[in-house]
Amino acid sequence: MAAIIPTLTEGRVSIRGIKPRDAKKLEEELMRNRSWLRQWEATAPQTFVSFDTKAGIKNLIAHAKAGSGLPFAIEYDGELIGQLNVSGIVYGSLSSAQLGYWVAERVAGKGVTPTAVALATDYCLQNLGLHRMEICIRPENAASLRIVEKLGFRYEGLRRRYIHINGDWRDHFAYALTQEEVPAGVLSRWQSGHVPADVSMVPAADYDALGL
Repeated sequence: MAAIIPTLTEGRVSIRGIKPRDAKKLEEELMRNRSWLRQWEATAPQTFVSFDTKAGIKNLIAHAKAGSGLPFAIEYDGELIGQLNVSGIVYGSLSSAQLGYWVAERVAGKGVTPTAVALATDYCLQNLGLHRMEICIRPENAASLRIVEKLGFRYEGLRRRYIHINGDWRDHFAYALTQEEVPAGVLSRWQSGHVPADVSMVPAADYDALGL
């Protein structure tokens, strides 16, 4: 069943369904932010990184029509500055999904990414009826780690060589939230200053296991 992709707004930040006409602007942003994004880009073994943005959007929309994904464009003051993708949507006894994102370097630190992540997570937990949302982040990605810390995603563990990123299999830290943890919503909890302390803390043993 195809999922409805809403437009969600909080302040200067909006997320909306991605469209084929976004391809040119997204490609421009990806090229402009190569040094900022390359080290975190998902790749595939034995293939080259592709900038066929139109094909990528077509694939995301196909997943949305199949009901397994929600591809969002992130806008700041009406300008497209990144993407957020909810993937692996499943219902039934699991009722969960995963979330990934990127934004242009020039809007980093403006609260864009945590707002977008909170909007998407709240929609999935409150409107789609999912029970659990997961985000996996490379241990070296300090900017993304700050996002889950701000929003209070709970640390769940180390996943070794989990996703192919920037040409190799990379270790990731896994974080998650369930409906029961945020009954009033992720965005509301963050804005009200009620994010519990230390839930995102990575045990020293996991850093030690990575030699960090």
